[in-house]
Amino acid sequence: MSSTTRMPAAEVPEAEKAALLMNGELLDPVEVMWHNRPVLFGMFALGREAEKWNELDSDLKSFAAMAADALVGCSWCLDLGYFQAHNAGLDVAKASEVPRWRESAVFTAVERDVMEYSEAMSVTPPQVTDDLFARLLEQLGAPAMVELTAWIAFANMSARSNIAMGISSQGFSNDCPVPLAQPSAGGATPE
Repeated sequence: MSSTTRMPAAEVPEAEKAALLMNGELLDPVEVMWHNRPVLFGMFALGREAEKWNELDSDLKSFAAMAADALVGCSWCLDLGYFQAHNAGLDVAKASEVPRWRESAVFTAVERDVMEYSEAMSVTPPQVTDDLFARLLEQLGAPAMVELTAWIAFANMSARSNIAMGISSQGFSNDCPVPLAQPSAGGATPE
C-alpha cells in the first residue's frame, strides 16, 4: 500500500489482483476493504451502475464529485477522480482547478452552480437552498438533477469511507499533464 491506513491491508489473493489493478497498482481501498468482500463488491457494483448513468454531462459529474471530495478532504478520491477525468478526455484544465473553483476564472455559471450544490450537499447539515436547487433544475432538467444528486451522494459515501479508514492519495494524478490545484487556504465553505 502506498499510504498508512488505520486498518492493515488484507491479503488479496494473486488470482484476484489482476482484475483489481490500476496503473499496475492495487487500489488502497481494495486492500483495506478486502476484509469484508461483500461490502467491497457492493460498493463496486453501485459505482459501476452509477457510471452508466447518462443524463448529466460528464464534465459536470466529474466536477461535482471532485468538489465533494475536496470539501470533505478525501485526497484519494480527488487524486483518482482527476486521473479518471484525464483518462476520459474531459476538460483537464478545468478539472485541475476544482479544488479551488471559487477563486478560478475557468468555470461557467452552470459549472459553478454544480460545484456549489455539491458542497452544499456535502456539509453537515446539508445547506442546499431552494434558489440553488431551482436554478440547477432549470438549467439541467429533472432527470439530470436526480442523477447529479445521487452522484454527489455516492461520492460522499466513498470519500467519507476512505477518510474514516485513513486512505490517502496514491499519486495517480501525477501522470496527468496539468498538476492538480491545491484546495484554497481555509478550505471551501458554502456561501
